[in-house]
Order: sequence, then structure tokens, then C-alpha cells
Amino acid sequence: MFGLLWDMTRGYRLCPWKSPYLLWRIETYSGIEAKDIDFRRFVSFCWSSKRDLFRYLMWAERMRSN
Repeated sequence: MFGLLWDMTRGYRLCPWKSPYLLWRIETYSGIEAKDIDFRRFVSFCWSSKRDLFRYLMWAERMRSN
């Protein structure tokens, strides 16, 4: 799971809320416009969606290992 997170934040590890990939994923999942996502909104989204995000990471890791 941590390997997947590492790959998803490539180039943006110190500021993942600026990652185009993560912005796109959050926008697609939540409907929050990517241009409106800053540090505060990113952390708020991650905290409020932690169970869904964990479930997604587990699923993606399973798909990645197949």
C-alpha cells in the first residue's frame, strides 16, 4: 500500500495536494474542482474520506499485484 502511495505522489511527495494525479482523483470522486483544492481542503477531504481512501488503496494494491 505504501508503495502505491509513493508512486502516486511521485514528484509531489512533500506537497501531495499539488499532484495533478491526486487532484484529478479527488475531483472525480468528490466533485470538488481541482483548482479549488489547497492544503486545507486536501487534508479535510482525506480525513473525512479516510475509510473510503483506505479501501481504495487496498483495492488498487490488489489490482497492481495481479
